Amino acid sequence: LEMELACLRNKCISISTPIPSLPHSLPITRPLSSSFRLIPLLRKNLCFASSSSDTLVAGSTVVTNKKEDEFVDLKSWMHKNGLPPCKVVLQEKPSHHEKHRPIHYVAASEDLQVGDVAFSVPNSLVVTLERVLGNETIAELLTTNKLSELACLALYLMYEKKQGKKSFWYPYIRELDRQRGRGQMAVESPLLWSEAELDYLTGSPTKAEVVERAEGIKREYNELDTVWFMAGSLFQQYPYDIPTEAFPFEIFKQAFVAVQSCVVHLQKVSLARRFALVPLGPPLLAYRSNCKAMLSVVGDAVQLVVDRAYKAGESIVVW
Repeated sequence: LEMELACLRNKCISISTPIPSLPHSLPITRPLSSSFRLIPLLRKNLCFASSSSDTLVAGSTVVTNKKEDEFVDLKSWMHKNGLPPCKVVLQEKPSHHEKHRPIHYVAASEDLQVGDVAFSVPNSLVVTLERVLGNETIAELLTTNKLSELACLALYLMYEKKQGKKSFWYPYIRELDRQRGRGQMAVESPLLWSEAELDYLTGSPTKAEVVERAEGIKREYNELDTVWFMAGSLFQQYPYDIPTEAFPFEIFKQAFVAVQSCVVHLQKVSLARRFALVPLGPPLLAYRSNCKAMLSVVGDAVQLVVDRAYKAGESIVVW
């Protein structure tokens, strides 16, 4: 089904109606509750699209110069901020669409054997609800009664994106911009397709699930203001930026879908840390159903131990 959607999106559909872009004054940056569960198709290939180098919206080609790319190099930024020496590099491959920039992916920098640690990302470079909301109790309360973890993470990224280069997370957000949330198969999420494009799914149960999912995201959007007020850390950081006034629904939906393309479900950690955004993780890692390697918490870091041998330059895969 994923390959069929790739065909629909990249060969059979002409994109003519981009999602409206964010006003210049606002340069923004599973599990969800059971009623909002995402179908497996959308889990890996979702769209955090951008129409310029500074906004996360669907539309025209992103054009940046080499100097700017070097400035926001993700791996260099991570090493500068605590990432220890690792055994991976960022490579790129062409996008299916000639107007889109190449896709980055994590590859082995040297030959690897089963059991080797590919990388170990310190907690200081991992985004979790504990960081976003500043309090584990509040995190549990909000995600139990109001929002999904995904919505809280999306809200945080939107606020950080709004700060532009002043944000600590700027290089990471820029990488999400570049990837457009496409995943390694470069398939954009049906959640961001136009009505005309969704018509290609008529007769498939996928269409009904996409519509239901979009309605769930809208309900989450309507709860953002309550969460912002209840979460002291967000309220104190952004006292004049009421979420639904600062960010239109379409922008939130794009951020939500983008986060979904890269969120990692960590095991054996507290509720406030179980869903995380890990630089060097998805969407830079390729997904494979028969892979046993997973991102895991080890001490004060999230690390990846490979489950197979790799030659230098080969794409790293995870489950």
